[in-house]
Amino acid sequence: MSPIKLSVMIFAAAAGACAPALANEQRDAALFAKVDAIFADYALDQHVPGLVYGIVADGKLAYVRGMGVQDLDSKRPVTPDTLFRIASMTKAFTALTVLKLRDDGKLQLDAPAENYIPELKAWKYPTQDSPRIRVRDLLNHTAGLVTDDPWGDRQTPLPEAEFTKLLRGGVPFSNAPGITMEYSNLGYAMLGRIIGNVSGKPYADTISATLMRPLGMTSTGFVADAAPRERRAQGYHWADNAWTLEPTMAHGAFGAMGGVQTSAVDYSKWVAYLLSAWPPRDGADAGPVQRATVRELAQGSNFPHANARQGHTGADSCRQASAYGMGMIAATDCELGTALSHGGGYPGYGSHVLLLPEQGVGIFAFTNRSYSGSSVPVWDAAMVLSKGGFLKRRSTAASADLAAAYRSAGDIYQQGDVSAAAGQLAMNFLMDADAASWRRELASLKAKVGNCDTSAPIGASGALAGEFVWRCEHGRVAGSVLLTPTSPPRIQALSLQQKKP
Repeated sequence: MSPIKLSVMIFAAAAGACAPALANEQRDAALFAKVDAIFADYALDQHVPGLVYGIVADGKLAYVRGMGVQDLDSKRPVTPDTLFRIASMTKAFTALTVLKLRDDGKLQLDAPAENYIPELKAWKYPTQDSPRIRVRDLLNHTAGLVTDDPWGDRQTPLPEAEFTKLLRGGVPFSNAPGITMEYSNLGYAMLGRIIGNVSGKPYADTISATLMRPLGMTSTGFVADAAPRERRAQGYHWADNAWTLEPTMAHGAFGAMGGVQTSAVDYSKWVAYLLSAWPPRDGADAGPVQRATVRELAQGSNFPHANARQGHTGADSCRQASAYGMGMIAATDCELGTALSHGGGYPGYGSHVLLLPEQGVGIFAFTNRSYSGSSVPVWDAAMVLSKGGFLKRRSTAASADLAAAYRSAGDIYQQGDVSAAAGQLAMNFLMDADAASWRRELASLKAKVGNCDTSAPIGASGALAGEFVWRCEHGRVAGSVLLTPTSPPRIQALSLQQKKP
């Protein structure tokens, strides 16, 4: 073969290898352009002076876009480094710090909160049989405290001494603890006090040292005025067809519920870190908090709600089951799967974050207009990315036991008899349908679809269960395998059905 022909073949092979990557880049660019339009329309309709949004995928900031201005006087444009206050999206930082203190043996989630805030011991509960507030109740918003938006936001600058006076005097209850979920900024301010009392340092210092500094979030903190004005998005209120500058609230006792200021670049590191906790796996755990603890943020209270998906696509097509976890709302979405989200509404600011752990993707947005939470464009953007092929479920490798059972399922189909896997069947298997019934069902299925390629990979939903689709001569077969909780595992259930169009 001549050198010229060889070089042409090498070039063609390289071009062929690059083609899928190029196609993905072109697809992503088109999708990001659609998402840009969603946020541009939102900013216009909602009278938002400036915003920034980011998409985190595969552990990095895959796309970020600033729009509008961070300051109406200077007209300085919003950039990925512009600092915004993210309001209640602070709560996840507070919750994870509490969990880290639990990991370190410094507190217990099911212990009474009064063990760590002595002022609570004198509180008058609504009924004689009311349980004491636990730390867990504060994390889940089930402490019986009344929903306190927007009062709680304005308490951000409250001095610690005044907060102590408030706690010492007691507060009225809306319900007995443990009865229902009621969103409480006061409850998360109390968690900030617990962090301070347990760690021996101000809560802001402990949260920063535990999470922000280890993650390299060097521009993130609780004292907004500590950052240069030229980097900060000034917060505005829209009324009477005009913007009014909101005064910057100082750091204080309530900051643990909503006081964090950060940039898109910094916050993307936080999003990437949270997403890295999924899926559970072996291997090094670099921290700063162990992966299993991060996943506890998704553990909701036992008061789930049925809601429509936020945004323009959920009212008719998708109902979610959701519950407040720990600094995150955990939902099961009919199209997106597991979804963790939280909004932030604040005088002068609004924000929203959506994490999709099964796809390893997060979307967030910050704005500088009061209570412009941006949940609608964030969720709409997620649906654009989903329908456009950007979101892909992370595959779970089949365990050795599941792979062996799956091979047995293929043998059963090919031979038309469950005896092909007699040693793999659990004791209940032939009680539920005897061997003769299986032979008839297998023969009927094979008559419809013919021979099948049973080498297609199985999609594992766990170590002991999975689903698969076989391509056959005259159609497809959809199947599932479920193993027993025994050692060794055995096949307790097998389903094989012709896949409908």
